[in-house]
Amino acid sequence: MSRQKSKLQGAWTAKGKRARAESINPVQGHSYEYPHGCPSPQARMGGSKGDTRSSDDQKDDIPVENYVAQHYIENPYLIGGRKFDLRVYVLVMSYMPLRAWLYRDGFARFSNTRFTLNSIDDQYVHLTNVAVQKTSPDYHPKGCKWMLQRFRQYLASKHGPKAVETLFSDMDNIFIRSLQSVQKAIISDKHCFELYGYDILIDQDLKPWLLEVNASPSLTASSQEDYELKTCLLEDTLHIVDMEARLTGREKRVGGFDLMWNDGPVSREDGAHDLSGLGNFVTNTHLGCVNDRKKQLRQLFRSLQGQKKTPN
Repeated sequence: MSRQKSKLQGAWTAKGKRARAESINPVQGHSYEYPHGCPSPQARMGGSKGDTRSSDDQKDDIPVENYVAQHYIENPYLIGGRKFDLRVYVLVMSYMPLRAWLYRDGFARFSNTRFTLNSIDDQYVHLTNVAVQKTSPDYHPKGCKWMLQRFRQYLASKHGPKAVETLFSDMDNIFIRSLQSVQKAIISDKHCFELYGYDILIDQDLKPWLLEVNASPSLTASSQEDYELKTCLLEDTLHIVDMEARLTGREKRVGGFDLMWNDGPVSREDGAHDLSGLGNFVTNTHLGCVNDRKKQLRQLFRSLQGQKKTPN
């Protein structure tokens, strides 16, 4: 994709706490473009018409809203000329110590319109959210979503397995570092868990960028394939929560989930954590790989049942 000159180049976007990413609000320099039009003169002064209070008193009454500012990625990786992002699921069972599972399945969400930098007004170009794209006149759910297995195979055919492994390893780092960044701020309760929906953007250089992390992500299905993914995701989440106390606590895979962090990195091979940095360590993650969850669950629970029957 050739780099096109536009007012989006070098731009930052601002998102309020209550926003659902349904519009792009560019921040150029030190100015802010109001998402719902310019405020009235009274609102800019902090008071209403006829208000005779001092400006300091009026400022105290202005509701304060926090915004997240993000650099706009102007060179996204395109497939078929369209922008997309990835939805990936991470299950956190504990923050102290950090214990996190990565789900093998996920999906790429495509925009319904070919990408261009010429306009910031067309939300169907820049925003890949299903809530936005499904309002497009020619929206079709099958054309706007790929399962991660298909996406990974596509990248491997275009760039080779090594480049894809590097990309997905970089995403693993995003998942772990983001959780570690809030580890001390979140109350850790052994009776609680959280399923997060990560939104990742890939640029032309195959570099992943974290867009946002959604607590309690939407599980509404937009297609039969989407429905099957999310029902299996919920089922495997409950298997790990393990209210029946069937698991031993030593499992590194349960259904479609792989344990990627257990107070330290988890290796695909059995053994101690490799903290030497020698490069021989392979993290126990299989994002976008084959998810033979039914077979794995049968083997797992058959093995657990056999252990219970074995006399001490």
